Amino acid sequence: MDPAQQLRSRSTPIPGLLLFGLPVHGDHRGWFKENWHREKMLAAGLPDFGPVQNNISFNGARGTTRGIHAEPWDKFISLASGRVFGAWVDLREGPTFGTLFCAELTAQDAIYVPRGVGNAFQTLEDNTAYTYLVNDHWSAEAQKDYTFLNLADEQTAVPWPISLNKAIVSPQDRTHPRLPDVVPMLGRRTLVLGADGQLGKALRMAFHGDTTVEFAGRADFDITSEEAYTARDWRKYSTIVNAAAFTGVDAAETAEGRAAAWRVNAGAVSRLARAAVEHSLTLVHLSSDYVFDGTEDVHWEDESPSPLGVYGQSKAAGDGAAATVPRHYIVRTSWVVGEGRNFVRTMVGLAARGASPAVVDDQWGRLSFATDIAAGIRHLLTTNAPYGTYNLSNSGERQSWADIAQEVYRLCGTDPGLVMPVSTVAYAKPGTSPRPRSSVLDLSRIRDSGFDPPAAAQRLADYVIGLQT
Repeated sequence: MDPAQQLRSRSTPIPGLLLFGLPVHGDHRGWFKENWHREKMLAAGLPDFGPVQNNISFNGARGTTRGIHAEPWDKFISLASGRVFGAWVDLREGPTFGTLFCAELTAQDAIYVPRGVGNAFQTLEDNTAYTYLVNDHWSAEAQKDYTFLNLADEQTAVPWPISLNKAIVSPQDRTHPRLPDVVPMLGRRTLVLGADGQLGKALRMAFHGDTTVEFAGRADFDITSEEAYTARDWRKYSTIVNAAAFTGVDAAETAEGRAAAWRVNAGAVSRLARAAVEHSLTLVHLSSDYVFDGTEDVHWEDESPSPLGVYGQSKAAGDGAAATVPRHYIVRTSWVVGEGRNFVRTMVGLAARGASPAVVDDQWGRLSFATDIAAGIRHLLTTNAPYGTYNLSNSGERQSWADIAQEVYRLCGTDPGLVMPVSTVAYAKPGTSPRPRSSVLDLSRIRDSGFDPPAAAQRLADYVIGLQT
């Protein structure tokens, strides 16, 4: 193909606003173009924004002027006929607020306008058909989330080819506020679910001060309730972080616990996945080493699930649902330690009393401190790491539960010899769920993304000291 007839894109001074040149093929009959070609346009740099509605604005007279409107969705604009002068102003909260970009568009041009960037155009020919794709359905309710700027704003000073006193402008567009009076459109928010659990509390700390992150405990958003999903205005969000889970491994083996585990760990995740797909959201979902049977010494992200118990089975089902979301991060972790009930806290209490606990010595893994899991999640989101599954635990040599208990005793100044190592078989009681023999997770992929998990040994020492002060 002639290089001049290839799809091309270029950036603009407004972040995310991309201008495209579209190949147009014509002869004596007229012309043809591929106005929307997802695969080619993604390769040219267009975000996979998931359009759901196509609109056409037909403008019969030259000089018709519309805008400046910043809408709560992304849009991809092109022309079916005619010619326009386009003006775009960044009306999003941030350092580029008020930045102007102008360009003339014909049938050979298109532009991607991200949410919150004000859009306006003026027709330069009669019978101009202005078309656009958007990634949310228009509704009267959505109009409340628009941000407007006056076409004649002196500070922005759009160089309209046809002066506004001679242009065709609606009365409403003439009354929009000047730039100093415009309230910037806030960025889409991140919704953290399960925000009162061990990981949820760590996520609160990791995102402390970030006003774009919203935290919801079970009282605020019950992930098993259909009403919670229908009541939420998903247009305001870009990301869901699901830190909610049923974690009672042994309780899941009971009739009541089995139903709860599947309801929370699988059914609710399916609902979250559906919401993420329908509204083009990123879904961050927490997985577990329990999706494996532990027969492999080290588990990689692409290993097929082989859960032993109900808890692991429900988590594996949830992983499968989360993986259907085009923009997903499945963060698989193990042996979580945070603020709340956990193995290390229990051992510290026993060491303080000089107790002699029996602890399993034939299950191996690494501790995963909730603060580091939260930091890893934030890293994936802020760096726009490739989507997919990431193992995330702390680093270092593998340990058994008995090894960790003995180290906790040593850190507490208590004789590690009080800890009595036992086999899984000897320790198991009726109703105990089977555990994976090895929970060691390979950390190559998370490291390749630029996040190097701290050593478990140092985090354990810091944690134990913190409990004693």
